[in-house]
Amino acid sequence: MEQELLSLQDEARKNLDQLTDGGQLEDFRIRYLGRKGLCSTIMRELGTVAPEERPRVGQLANTIKAEIEKLFAEKMALLGGSSSGATGATTIDLSLPGRCPEPGRLHPVTQIMTEVCSIFEALGFSVAEGPDVEQDHYNFEALNIPAHHPARDMHDTFYVSESILLRTHTSPMQARIMESQQPPLRVIAPGKVYRCDSDITHTPMFHQVEGFLVDTKVSFADLKGILTVFTQKMFDKELALRFRPSFFPFTEPSAEVDIACVICGGSGCRVCKQTGWLEILGAGMIDPEVFKMVGYDPEIYSGFAFGLGIERIAMLKYGINDIRLYYENDLRFLSQF
Repeated sequence: MEQELLSLQDEARKNLDQLTDGGQLEDFRIRYLGRKGLCSTIMRELGTVAPEERPRVGQLANTIKAEIEKLFAEKMALLGGSSSGATGATTIDLSLPGRCPEPGRLHPVTQIMTEVCSIFEALGFSVAEGPDVEQDHYNFEALNIPAHHPARDMHDTFYVSESILLRTHTSPMQARIMESQQPPLRVIAPGKVYRCDSDITHTPMFHQVEGFLVDTKVSFADLKGILTVFTQKMFDKELALRFRPSFFPFTEPSAEVDIACVICGGSGCRVCKQTGWLEILGAGMIDPEVFKMVGYDPEIYSGFAFGLGIERIAMLKYGINDIRLYYENDLRFLSQF
């Protein structure tokens, strides 16, 4: 066995001296240092050596293998080449073009949220953010929604406990801000909201922007003026607005706000179901009961509030027909915006 090891050492030295390129280096590595190479084969045969000779022969085998590996690494460095199987060796092809990572972009919902906030900030509104996990008092009671109101049904609201829930709208910021500040107020509150609903036009989590203005002598005409400017800026065109009587517990009077269809301009098409109108948001004058709950005198102060869904605005602006596309993380869809 010792003679085999010494012969292997001499053979490896001679062959290594004759190597001239990287291809030959790889062949050498496989022949001598590979998993099934000569060095590994001899190591496996150590079991046949007499027990009293095994330590000395094993030490010699390890020494010879280490020497061959060292000579191989030196030869590889000298040739400036590489061996794909060599430990720590890498191959760099300088002729390959660089790989530039594709730049990221904002999600379409984030883009619309930013644009909506920018428009209202230009109109003098400040931006306020509140907790997603809200108290029942601020989400319902302070907004004139009593305990028997249908919005409290478990099929509409995610409850954490009897008095804690995931907010169903961003309107709680009305009560929170009015409790801590005195008029005049001009605020928008963007953020996530949660409801037990899921189909092509609803998701359990979506985004809203609540806006409200409180001062003396605020009228419905002020509300119409603000919303008219907003829709024209948002859709980059002059669009007719229609206010339809509606009901919200925290506004009186209340209205659903429609805009002339952004597709057909009001003439009627499949998108607007031949009506010429598209619903865009809800609004109204803040109910005096809400003012009383936060300590405002409704004889002195008046105001309006409105709420809009960011996904809804994006669907109208970009012609998207399924709200679930926003949250499927399909880059083919998201990269269009």
